[in-house]
Amino acid sequence: MAINGIGGFNAISPAEYSVTKTKEKDENGVSFSDYLKDALNKVNDLQLESEQMTQDFAAGRTDNIHQVMIAAEKADVALQFTMQIRTKIMDAYNEIMRIPV
Repeated sequence: MAINGIGGFNAISPAEYSVTKTKEKDENGVSFSDYLKDALNKVNDLQLESEQMTQDFAAGRTDNIHQVMIAAEKADVALQFTMQIRTKIMDAYNEIMRIPV
């Protein structure tokens, strides 16, 4: 008795699979990696702005404690949100890696 392979599964073999597009772009022409880099740069800018305002307040160059606290909270919320996104991405990656091939 001969055993024949199931047709159709050989269409995509791991050796032949390759990614032809290096960057997938959305309808606005922005790739995901560019969007992610831009978002991380914005979070970094908020952190730097908060640090600068805190130093200015400590040095006596400004007396508006409200703006200093608002900048610190904006930076904190942005960092917490970024960490949550990172956690979700890592969870998704781990889930994909557990899928049997």
